[in-house]
Amino acid sequence: MTENEFLKSYDMSKYERPSVAVDMVVFTIKDFQEDNYRKLPQKKLSVLMIKRGNYPFKDRWALAGGFVMKGESTEKSAKRELFEETGVENIYLEQLYTFSEPQRDPRGWIMSCSYMALVDSQKLNAHAGDDAKEVNWFNVDYDLEHEVESVSNGVKTVERYYTLTLQSNDGIILKSKVCYKTHITISGSWSEFVELDSDLAFDHAKIISYAIERLRNKLEYTTIAFNLLPSTFTFTDLQMVHETILGKKLLSANFRRKMKKYVTSADEVSSQTAGHRPAKLMKRNFI
Repeated sequence: MTENEFLKSYDMSKYERPSVAVDMVVFTIKDFQEDNYRKLPQKKLSVLMIKRGNYPFKDRWALAGGFVMKGESTEKSAKRELFEETGVENIYLEQLYTFSEPQRDPRGWIMSCSYMALVDSQKLNAHAGDDAKEVNWFNVDYDLEHEVESVSNGVKTVERYYTLTLQSNDGIILKSKVCYKTHITISGSWSEFVELDSDLAFDHAKIISYAIERLRNKLEYTTIAFNLLPSTFTFTDLQMVHETILGKKLLSANFRRKMKKYVTSADEVSSQTAGHRPAKLMKRNFI
């Protein structure tokens, strides 16, 4: 039998095939002004969410996304859905993980190929798609509650329990509990997320948590944070973006030493400064 003969006779119905969807964790950094006008606006990591208009999980909040259409790759589908939901294109987009648990969607076996997008908030024009009632930005808090270590059969397991809180500017609060498990052996390690309880649709709390962990890790060895900034920014803006994502303060001198090779002067000063002192604007020196 030749390969062509084999392909003609191959029975595609022999194995059950799942439907495939894409879900996108679209992050941006938003400013909010404190009462003290002499302070610079604070920054919050925000994620784009849609309120579902159809079952399942009707009226629940979920990530932007949809099904992969015939003839599409998952990346092409993600870019299409992203443009439909945000009105932007040609932005940072990377594949996160494929969530394939058979029970993750009550409609049946539907795999989710998840993506993370990073968007400068000045470019956004988010709007609800056909199957969404509303679209909204939610500020993200991802807080470690406690940690448990155990050893069994030569495997050390570290369980970190987090509370994921999403809060919109109009007062909607969505809470989820997730556990990040890391299993360590002498030959290597692997990690997994377990969703314990969630106000969100599907397993989207787990997907968002996965994206936060990925984003935090990549800050250490990439220039990924620059995708959340406008074309010009202050060194303080850059540091605040890193601190917002990491959830901790950084030493300014060390941070500037680490980042100075990635920026150059824009020969401008910022109009929005604390204490009315102009700050030098910078721009990235790489493509």
